[in-house]
Amino acid sequence: MFTFAGKLFWQQKMGHSTKKEGKFTYLDVGEGTPMIILHGLMGGLSNFGGVVDFFPKKGYRVLIPELPIYKMSLLKTNVKSFAKYVAEFIDHLGLTKVILVGNSLGGHIGLYCTKMYPEKIEALVITGSSGLYESAMGGTFPKRGNYEYIKKKAQDVFYDPAVATKEIVDEVFATVNNRAKLIKTLAIAKSAIRHNMAKDLPKMHTPTCIIWGKNDTVTPPNVAEEFHELLPDSDLFWIDKCGHAPMMEHPDLFNDILYKWLNKKFKKES
Repeated sequence: MFTFAGKLFWQQKMGHSTKKEGKFTYLDVGEGTPMIILHGLMGGLSNFGGVVDFFPKKGYRVLIPELPIYKMSLLKTNVKSFAKYVAEFIDHLGLTKVILVGNSLGGHIGLYCTKMYPEKIEALVITGSSGLYESAMGGTFPKRGNYEYIKKKAQDVFYDPAVATKEIVDEVFATVNNRAKLIKTLAIAKSAIRHNMAKDLPKMHTPTCIIWGKNDTVTPPNVAEEFHELLPDSDLFWIDKCGHAPMMEHPDLFNDILYKWLNKKFKKES
């Protein structure tokens, strides 16, 4: 479940600023059907730049909360607590039916939130999601200070290693060399395994779009097939020459697949 990357670059690079209300810090762009994006472990708002550029122009309100991955107490550093946080975020904004879009750990949080609060979720979108299979950093967590190891791990997340910019590698390196964050990262990895959803998925009837990289080595293609088999109302789409983060490696294709699926599923106007 090794994900990566992304500081909150919106003010400098994207022309968007985050809002802070109480315990919630989030990006809010556009008007219309609410779409809540859930980033992965060590992930950030910038991972979904393509989604933020595209969907507000198509009648969607894109919301990306900064998940409290490293801000909760160790006892609450788990998938269930993060799912509850998302539900509280939905209530805070006074929303009734939302579309959840999650990558990696974010997908797992989205699945668990949908399990716990199905009345709040109109549709679920998962890509490279944990919840059935975890390929963490193996039994050999990187030695502190081993930059080249971290660089290789970050590159392995993508089909094209060049996507793992120095900015991304530096961010992950800083995280794993922060003792407090490292302890919580391990706690989250254990929580993801503990909250395996194989028995829950057949009972979840929320429409689900599964978008997966054919070359994902973190959550391999057979994981997507298992999600598709277990979720009663799901559609599976593949992106070729793509690793663990389709919305980063192939943002235009990711957006096209998701937009067409939403239009077909909910008969929205193109």
